[in-house]
Amino acid sequence: MSLDENALDVTDHSYAVRVGSRLRAIRKQKRLSLQDVEAASDQEFKASVLGAYERGERAISVPRLQRLARFYAVPVDQLLPSDDDPAHDAIIDLEEGRVVSGRGTDESPVTVDLHRLTALRTPEATLLGRYLSMIQVQRGDFNGRMLTVRRDDLRAIACLLDAPPEGARSRLDEMGLRLGQ
Repeated sequence: MSLDENALDVTDHSYAVRVGSRLRAIRKQKRLSLQDVEAASDQEFKASVLGAYERGERAISVPRLQRLARFYAVPVDQLLPSDDDPAHDAIIDLEEGRVVSGRGTDESPVTVDLHRLTALRTPEATLLGRYLSMIQVQRGDFNGRMLTVRRDDLRAIACLLDAPPEGARSRLDEMGLRLGQ
């Protein structure tokens, strides 16, 4: 075996580990254990095999990756690491609403004051409130005082508030909703 072949094997293994990390991150964001996935998928995704994918010990085929994406109800590309967008590989702590690992962690989290939001009686505040309520339900976070949102949520918030993608923070500031500005 030549050195070039060894380098390819290391690269392939490294990529498999990165794919596995994404698979694990998505599963955990869905708040599912390996056994939950096995049971809910009617044994299509065995816990032991899914665990091997997540550890990068076993390669997942494209058709199987597509079925897993369908099972998780996410686009297929969300299960793959991205070389173009390092933040794509970031792992999000849904309890804290912050990036806990991965590159692209330079942006500080945004925390929304939910008390101020409920006091606003504008159509955009109502729309934003419904969106943030959905996030609370997804996370099981019902403290009712504040909610920390992640980068992808900020993109959606920008759309809801008719702002450019990078304008969500400033728009929340204008509305007086951002804590720790």
